[in-house]
Amino acid sequence: MFLELKEDNLQQILSENPKVMVQYGASWCGNCRIMKPKFKKLASENEDIPFYYVDAEKLPESRKMANVDNLPTFAAFENGALKNQVQTNQADSLNTLFDELKA
Repeated sequence: MFLELKEDNLQQILSENPKVMVQYGASWCGNCRIMKPKFKKLASENEDIPFYYVDAEKLPESRKMANVDNLPTFAAFENGALKNQVQTNQADSLNTLFDELKA
């Protein structure tokens, strides 16, 4: 499942799901646009874990859930807490982060 957050409610989503993957991006970020289809593809291959896209500029409370200081940032959450994150434009790094969450 892949969804783009329209409201600043990531905290609620994390409390309702044991594992969550998040891409933080922005409309002006070229690498974010490059990575988004790869993130969506990973989501389509792993229906048991929800994937969310968070616009880091429009949703400041959701952004605070991870240490976002560069875009794109990918974050893996487990039991409501940040497990790990990576700032990358490489699909391999995204896959490694997801594998950590799946384990």
